[in-house]
Amino acid sequence: MLNSERLNSVLEDKTISRQDVIEIYQNATKNPNELFSTAQNLRKKFKKDSVTFSKKAFFNIVNLCKDTCSYCTYKAEPGEEKLSLMSIQQTKELLQLAKKYRCVEVLFVTGEKPEERYQEAREWLKENGFKSTAEYLIHASELALESELFPHTNAGNLNFGEMKELKKTNVSMGVMLENVSERLTERGMPHYLAASKRPKARLEVLENSGKLGIPMTTGILVGIGETIEEIIDSIFAIKQLHQKYGNIQEVILQNFQPKPDTIMKDSPSADESYFKIIVALSRIIMPKMNIQIPPNLSPKSYQSFLTIGINDWGGISPLTPDFVNPEFSWPEINKVEEDSKNAGFELKCRFPIYPEFFSFISKELRNKMANIENEEGLVKKEYWK
Repeated sequence: MLNSERLNSVLEDKTISRQDVIEIYQNATKNPNELFSTAQNLRKKFKKDSVTFSKKAFFNIVNLCKDTCSYCTYKAEPGEEKLSLMSIQQTKELLQLAKKYRCVEVLFVTGEKPEERYQEAREWLKENGFKSTAEYLIHASELALESELFPHTNAGNLNFGEMKELKKTNVSMGVMLENVSERLTERGMPHYLAASKRPKARLEVLENSGKLGIPMTTGILVGIGETIEEIIDSIFAIKQLHQKYGNIQEVILQNFQPKPDTIMKDSPSADESYFKIIVALSRIIMPKMNIQIPPNLSPKSYQSFLTIGINDWGGISPLTPDFVNPEFSWPEINKVEEDSKNAGFELKCRFPIYPEFFSFISKELRNKMANIENEEGLVKKEYWK
């Protein structure tokens, strides 16, 4: 089959095989224009001429972590300056600030079950009146809702029961798949010392989110030593989960950027031309999916990704840094709006849950959104501007 025939079949709503995608990739490395054009046509067909974002505050609850990933700068060790152990009082104070800045999303992030490895984490939890990080998150999510802010929790591999409790207060949750490759967990590879990143463990979390009907954000990390086949397999794994449960609300495509205090500090950042092809392939594989790239990780060129299939910028904060990528500041929301407009797209603010997933959440949560929700199921412009 010719490359153009493969791409046209996607435009005609026909499913595409893994082998077809590999061949489209191989052709795109020589000339990506046909792939990019098809991805953009699919994006316009299903997502129209707007691009969304979530106005958020990033709550770095606890960055002790029982895992070690060779590219991660988020994790802290006891005694380090960047260590974060937020008290409930500090959480309340940041919630007040988030409300003042008219944020919509409260992003709760933690390391992977830190109490299993660190005495400091166990003492911190005890001081705040909790037995586990999940208990803390359940309480913090309740506080966020009381402040009329909407929680989105990303705390690694939560178990079924923990996720079930958090579903009561979180309009959505997240966990990055990163990659389904077992090879990346072998000695000398980035996930070797990160048991929670083993594909089976991550896929189980996503499977549980489907069983529980939780709108879920997931995604892949690009440029950490993976092969193109491993990337394609990872995207297909997400697609298969979504076909089974219908609860994957968005896919983040995150380009690797080396961090100075990590094992992979000397590894090159993800090649942009390679990254763009993967972004477009993701649209081809999942034509109707919400697909985002973080604009702060492509500060000089993020707007160019609007022409290859994305429809979302993810969370952008006017208040807090990106603690996972602290060297990359969020762009100003007004600047993102201007750049999006110049590329032919209208910037709109969404809740941490996309309108097409509202049926997954309780009536109580839906009612709380009503005050700032417009007729599209997005956030009223007068609120977020």
